[in-house]
Amino acid sequence: MFEHTFFSYAIDAINAIVSINPISPPIMKKHIPNTITCCNLICGCIATGFALKGDFNWAMGFIVMGAVFDFFDGFVARLLHVSSAIGKELDSLADCITFGFAPAAIVSGLLRLAPLPIENETVTLVLPYLAFIIAAFSALRLAKFNLDERQSTTFYGLPTPANALFWSALAVGTHEWIATTSWSVYALLLGIVCSSWILVADIPMFALKFKDYSLAHNKLRYGFILASAALLLLAGWTGFAFVILLYIATSLVANACNSKK
Repeated sequence: MFEHTFFSYAIDAINAIVSINPISPPIMKKHIPNTITCCNLICGCIATGFALKGDFNWAMGFIVMGAVFDFFDGFVARLLHVSSAIGKELDSLADCITFGFAPAAIVSGLLRLAPLPIENETVTLVLPYLAFIIAAFSALRLAKFNLDERQSTTFYGLPTPANALFWSALAVGTHEWIATTSWSVYALLLGIVCSSWILVADIPMFALKFKDYSLAHNKLRYGFILASAALLLLAGWTGFAFVILLYIATSLVANACNSKK
């Protein structure tokens, strides 16, 4: 009853906004989801700009804002019944910027901060650009997602928004430590390899999609949400990095338990 009422009010509100255009409301209506997607893309561009300047707090803020737009573009498209092929392609392109290129720029900034074991001009110049391997694997992840019909209820590999949240939160919480720790560059390089691999790995990851809201069918999801809330309360923005690690660990444990059944 509540959901029906909520969606009815939401549809009425959006239709009321659209009807302001007296010429052709249906034409305007079909562009609303794509406009929201473009807002996601713009957030990714701004986040990249802040990341390249070393301002990781603002970079993370715009990645989070992009994630909000990324959620609502599909929601609004379904609500207005205006889903389209171009919308799906545009969504992937926007995600590639916000959740692929922007986090890669953040990691590139962290590599510039990290002390190098040797003083070499070539290494200093080239090393930060290794971070953009993450952008390439993010694009590959998004391409696979578009073609993989299994991923309607379960993800295979780490979703790109989760990867972006991990790196942005890590940068916010640890950039000072990275700048003063001699071996931080090795940790970052290992993180790039692991992050790129898990984006495209054929590992099932549970999705926070509810078919119903009963506790019996959603123990894993409710437990994860409660644990995530606790981590965010304790660690603030940096807690998102721990939440993503918890998500990966929980998925692996769930897979192991399911394989024994």
